[in-house]
Amino acid sequence: MSDLGGYGESLARKHLEEEGLRILETNYRFHHGEIDIVAEEGEVLVFCEVKTRISGQFGPPECALSEQKQRQLRRLALAYLTVHRIHDRVCRFDVVAIRMEGGHPEINYIRDAFR
Repeated sequence: MSDLGGYGESLARKHLEEEGLRILETNYRFHHGEIDIVAEEGEVLVFCEVKTRISGQFGPPECALSEQKQRQLRRLALAYLTVHRIHDRVCRFDVVAIRMEGGHPEINYIRDAFR
C-alpha cells in the first residue's frame, strides 16, 4: 500500500468512527483482493472502499470505483460472510473518497454507494 493510500485509510477509519461506526477489520485480504474496511453500524455490516487522490486531475476519487471493482468487492464481501459464517445480516457497501488538494483532506462519505 502506498503512503497516500495508508494515510487515506487512517483518515477514513477516523471519519467512520466519528460517524458512529465500529471498525471490525482493516485491509481484509482474501485470495487476490482486499476490502479496505469492514465495520458495523448498529446491526448493519459495512464493507467500505477508500479512494484517495492528490488532485482532481482524473476526476473525483469516488469515480474510480468501476463496475469491475464493484463486482470484486461483492465477491470479497461474500467470501468474508462465508469465512466468518455470517448469515441473514443486512450488509451495505460504502465509499470514503478523499481528496488531498492543497494538503488538506476533503472527505466525501457515501453510504450505500452501490448494491
